[in-house]
Amino acid sequence: MAITKEDILEAVGSMTVMDLNDLVKAFEEKFGVSAAAMAVAGPAGGAAAAAPVEEQTEFTVMLLGAGEKKVEVIKVVRAATGLGLKEAKDLVDGAPKPVKEAIAKADAEALKKQLEDAGAKVEVK
Repeated sequence: MAITKEDILEAVGSMTVMDLNDLVKAFEEKFGVSAAAMAVAGPAGGAAAAAPVEEQTEFTVMLLGAGEKKVEVIKVVRAATGLGLKEAKDLVDGAPKPVKEAIAKADAEALKKQLEDAGAKVEVK
């Protein structure tokens, strides 16, 4: 009877960390390979190739604090979000909280400027 992959996986799954370490060393000696080199080269190459491609396209405007002009900040929050007066006040009082999420960079920067002009402390993530 041949040993299947499932049999091997089950056997490896029941081993202790020390037993697995010994098994890896035995593989390295028998087949003349290094598990450490493969583990480092595999993920590093994939991450390096993916990093330049991924660019953040959605941003979150976080209200960190209302500052001294709380009423002005509430007005800006209401205009930007469409919330009612009570909801906007609760959002401003509960800072730090996100004002708008998953918006374009230009929109996030514009909202940040409006909130900062009103006296709020803001961060774009």
